[in-house]
Amino acid sequence: MASTAIAPPDQSAESAAGVNPWLIAMAVMLATFMEVLDTAIASVALPYIAGSLSATTDEATWVLTSYLVANAIILPASNWFSLRFGRKRFLMTCVAIFTVSSFACGAAPSLIFLLIARVVQGAGGGALQPISQAILLESFPPAKRGAAMAVFAFGVVVAPVLGPTLGGWLTDTYSWRYAFYINIPIGLLALFMINRFVHDPDYIKNAKVAPFDNIGFGALVLWTGLLQVVLDKGQEDDWFGAVWIRIAVFFLVASFVYFCWHSWTRRDTLVDLKVFKDRNFRIGCILIFLFGIGIYSTITVLPLFYQELLGYTAFTAGLVVAPRGIGAICGMPIIGYLSGKVDARYLLTFGFFTFGLTTLYFGNVTFDLSPTTLLIPILITGFGLSFVFVPISTAAYGTLRNTQIGNASGVFNLMRNVGGSIGISIAQTLLTRRTRVHQNEIINSVPQTGQQFQNSLSQAQHALSNTVGPANTLHPAQAVLYQQLSRQAAIWSFVDVFRWLSLLCFICVGVVWTFRKVKPGKPAAGAH
Repeated sequence: MASTAIAPPDQSAESAAGVNPWLIAMAVMLATFMEVLDTAIASVALPYIAGSLSATTDEATWVLTSYLVANAIILPASNWFSLRFGRKRFLMTCVAIFTVSSFACGAAPSLIFLLIARVVQGAGGGALQPISQAILLESFPPAKRGAAMAVFAFGVVVAPVLGPTLGGWLTDTYSWRYAFYINIPIGLLALFMINRFVHDPDYIKNAKVAPFDNIGFGALVLWTGLLQVVLDKGQEDDWFGAVWIRIAVFFLVASFVYFCWHSWTRRDTLVDLKVFKDRNFRIGCILIFLFGIGIYSTITVLPLFYQELLGYTAFTAGLVVAPRGIGAICGMPIIGYLSGKVDARYLLTFGFFTFGLTTLYFGNVTFDLSPTTLLIPILITGFGLSFVFVPISTAAYGTLRNTQIGNASGVFNLMRNVGGSIGISIAQTLLTRRTRVHQNEIINSVPQTGQQFQNSLSQAQHALSNTVGPANTLHPAQAVLYQQLSRQAAIWSFVDVFRWLSLLCFICVGVVWTFRKVKPGKPAAGAH
């Protein structure tokens, strides 16, 4: 089997319409940056939202879930709306909806109002990433798409890292409402730049759009919505121990299978899954799914470690992990330069291998960490991530025609988001369950009747005797030892998660070499 694929000819001229493509890149990057940033910021503000709106923490998590559900539904459907209403018009409408609903979120007087505003915001934000990516790829010739994707990756990779830090600062300094208000100036600037510099290519203007696929959209709504709800509430309700989760998973699987069958066998469906016939795109979707698991899990778990075990505030934890964004920014110009000159498979190997090594290093965390102990590994992680996102995108889209990119981009971004949701859910479940496992292991290895435990108990009683009196030290001393046991079990669970994420990265290195090398700028005959 040949290991080289040939890209379609350059079709970028009609998309750019005489506009400098770098201005187009900046315009669409702003929209993406705003959407990704808001997702990360909102997660930090949840405790403050719950307190301000008289809601429980569990109720406040629906602020995230409602957004993710609406976002996931619109993602793969964005191509149909682009063809039906015009891509530029639809993109500007989505940015406007996202900006206005951000104001509504910030001004929400109650939790119900906030949830409705988040659903609208998620619907507006769902199309921003795939449409922006499609416009960007079509505006540059294949040889320069890597450099263009480096600009796009700035929004996708840096925003999740910047989000917790910025969100923590805004929330602590002003109010959680400013975590949503921050979108308003960015949205207005994005609207101005998109209106000024983005133009629809001829195939969009002259497109003959099939009727809306109601059945396919219904199946899409059902399985994506159920997936987000199950992932969000699964650990809380003991997964398959809960009857409602078993029922939800049954309908999830049934609707997903039907959606795939419908989208593969029927013509003029909402999502054209036949794009998976392209080998590079198929491998790219697998890799971006695994990448979503790895990056979103790491972004979630590392700040959680600093907050729960080391007692850092949300803002301080955000500052500690912020160097990952600096590393990514440093890597973007390099990957932009190398992407048109070096085989994407080598770049991906370096990126995943670097990410895997640094995550493995995180697997040595202890309670003796200072805020700067992991500075260099976190910085290197960000640098390595810039060598992952850009080459995956250029290799996945490298053998597709421009007319396929809009549909493919929706599917590609959905795979990353689903991978991220699954990764976060798996990480949270593993942290909870591995903590219990390690607690049992410690108890079995250090029995209460053993000399080691009795010595520790005596030391704790002696230390507490001046505080509670010699006759009342037994129960407080036992509580102190149990607290120490729980913290030790918890840190071992973090170690497990980091090491398993490292293993996932090394597996990705093997998957990378199933890509076919893309040679840009050749005749289209060998494209598939």
